[in-house]
Amino acid sequence: MVRASSRRKLVYAALHDTRGATAVEFALLAFPFFGLIAAILQTSLVFISSQVLESAVIDASRYVRIGEARKQSTDEYKKRICDRLYGLFGDCQDMHLRVDTIQTFKSTAPTIPVDITCPAECDWTTPETWAPGGASSVVMVQAYFRYPVPIPLGPLSIANLADGTRLIGSTFVFMNEPF
Repeated sequence: MVRASSRRKLVYAALHDTRGATAVEFALLAFPFFGLIAAILQTSLVFISSQVLESAVIDASRYVRIGEARKQSTDEYKKRICDRLYGLFGDCQDMHLRVDTIQTFKSTAPTIPVDITCPAECDWTTPETWAPGGASSVVMVQAYFRYPVPIPLGPLSIANLADGTRLIGSTFVFMNEPF
């Protein structure tokens, strides 16, 4: 029979034993910590991809601005954009491109080419256009991609479409040179 004082010593030793405390603390904090790191990396990747798309559209629009694009097709212009994306967007056939001539800078009205309330993967809702305009025309270039979100974070996800992707777009408005 174990005496009461011995029992107290065993309970006291068990309650004050700290040999596994670090492992338990790590187990409790590891999931939120690595989740936060994954969210930061994913958000950074989406933001840098958005900036790369913006730069690619601006760079490729130089050919529209100087009149060279009138000799090109939509596919050639898409290739100019895709050559500047550094592989961040996968297949460039998934890009939705609209090049429109507009009346003035004030009449700029970019449109989102997909229904964001669509419950599943949906097609583009507006057709692609190719109207690079003539000399001194005001031109609006819009390029959109459905960007895959690699780490779904449930209600905290950065996906803004129902199919789990994020719509990333770039709009650039400029006046053609008097070529």
